[in-house]
Amino acid sequence: MICFPNAKINIGLHVTSRRSDGYHNIETIFYPAGLKDILEFVVSDGVTNLNCTGIMPGIDLNENIVLKAYSLIRKDYPNLPEINIHLHKIIPAGAGLGGGSADAVFMLKMLNDHFDLKLNFIQLNEYALKLGSDCPFFLINKPCYATGRGDIFEELEMSLKGKFIIIIYPDLLVSTSEAYRNVFPFTSSVSLKELIKKPVSEWKGSVVNDFEQTVFERYPEIKNLKEMLYRKGAEFALMSGSGSSVYGIFDDTTDTGNIPLNYFSWKGWL
Repeated sequence: MICFPNAKINIGLHVTSRRSDGYHNIETIFYPAGLKDILEFVVSDGVTNLNCTGIMPGIDLNENIVLKAYSLIRKDYPNLPEINIHLHKIIPAGAGLGGGSADAVFMLKMLNDHFDLKLNFIQLNEYALKLGSDCPFFLINKPCYATGRGDIFEELEMSLKGKFIIIIYPDLLVSTSEAYRNVFPFTSSVSLKELIKKPVSEWKGSVVNDFEQTVFERYPEIKNLKEMLYRKGAEFALMSGSGSSVYGIFDDTTDTGNIPLNYFSWKGWL
């Protein structure tokens, strides 16, 4: 069985407060993007195995979140057979694009469908939350307003259909924990839900990512990429998540030009 887990971008990201459990409350909008990994499995005669190709995530494959997703299900369904998994990574890891979370949730959904486990959305959501705060988004996989730790979702009636996007990853690893340590939490007077009702061309300066200030100070190359996207004609550009990828939203493809070859980039329609 094969599927194609997709990336997400953050349209705005506010860190609103620190929590007593050590996490932070945030406000953001998750929007699905067309950049996709390839994930497949077949039933195995031996032990469960993961083969990973493409942009390698750089961690022990035994610790891969796809295997964790399988193990979670098998703990409750011990008769689930062993499988051989092949993950071809196209979404860069540690880029703020949610690639690992998407892979894990798509594995949950494939196991549920292929083996007819009859898990409903609430049950799948419980598994997804055990894998990561943002994982449940990929069960919905539609534009969502996210609050709490990024684990409370509200579907939005918004569409960027007809817009063109460029995503650039500079192969820089930004520590998420460090990014949170350096940010100053505050609650904006205007919700992102209201701000995104304006035309995309009016988002610049009002739809912001709170991580950008300190991340750009330490990694000016990321700031330069965002500025480059505006020079190429982007209506709106932003860093996604805590970095290090940035994206630009264009009204069309006319002025997008070429991206320097030393960066990973992806272009497509939203």
